[in-house]
Parts: sequence; C-alpha cells; structure tokens
Amino acid sequence: MEPADVGVALLAIARAAIARELGLAHMAHVTHAELARIGATFVTLRRDGDLRGCIGTVDAWRALADDVHANAMAAAFRDPRFSPLCAREFARVTIEVSVLNPSERMAERHEESLAAALRPGVDGVVLECARHRATFLPQVWEQLPDPHAFLGALKRKAGLADTFWSDDVRVCRYTVEKFVEEPV
Repeated sequence: MEPADVGVALLAIARAAIARELGLAHMAHVTHAELARIGATFVTLRRDGDLRGCIGTVDAWRALADDVHANAMAAAFRDPRFSPLCAREFARVTIEVSVLNPSERMAERHEESLAAALRPGVDGVVLECARHRATFLPQVWEQLPDPHAFLGALKRKAGLADTFWSDDVRVCRYTVEKFVEEPV
C-alpha cells in the first residue's frame, strides 16, 4: 500500500463530497483499506492559489474517509471566513488533505524555550489555555517562518493577545502527511 494511493483516495473523497453538494458530476466511490483507520484531517481549498477554505479535526475520533468528507464539506460551505463555495468556482479549486500524525505535548514551559524547540516547516502546533484553543498546520510556516511571529499569530487565532503567556498554556505539536491535487 503506497501512501500516495491513500492520498489519491482522500482527495477523491473530498472532491466528490463537494461536487455532490453542488449538484455536479463526481467520481464513483473509492476504496482503500486505510480509509477505515481512525484519523484526524484538515481539508484546505485554494482558488487560483489563494486560500478559499480550511477546516479540520485535531483529535482523531472517526474513520479517515468520514473525517475528510465532513471537513471537505465544512471547508467548502461553512468556513466562517468565506462565503460558501459556488459551482462556477469549483473547477478552479485545488484541494489539499493533511492527515495529522499523533500529537505530542511539549514540555517547554516558557515561550522563549518553546519558540526555540519548534521545528519551522515541520511542526503543526496546538495551543490551549482555559477555553482558548487554536492550531496551525505545518504549512502555515510558509507565511510565518519566525517562531515568535508564528506563536503570536496562533495566540491571536485562539482569542488571546499575541503577547499573552501563562503557566497554564499547553502546547502540543504534530506532523502531517500532505496530499495535494495536481493543478489542472
């Protein structure tokens, strides 16, 4: 079983779910043994290279196929940053599926040591403090290559000030297997 085969199947599931909702023709059902595995995914949509939606699951609790289907629908139609995707723009959308590997809690208790321990371009990060929680996929390092800027933006996403820090902050990191459609 090649990982690329899983990626092809996950991308097909995402594209078919969105097409079906838009009333467009879609590919027949795909199968792969890995699709039943419990996993967490993010589905990112880009139109002409620009972000058009990104929704995902940090905690694995359902089959990969079901997670990708649900996240594709949410990224296309329920990302609060964008209007719902429409049929006329669907052909210009490229889909990316990120399968999250299990996360590990980071032991660093101070922001400076945490920033130094992060691996830009490799680590996805989940930051939590009380009721505040946010994550950035490893791909976000492309826009925010500095660990301090990355953490500041992640804190803002979580609803905290970018200068906020507390002993109650919990940080986990994870890596992803990323699958991207070939541009048409």
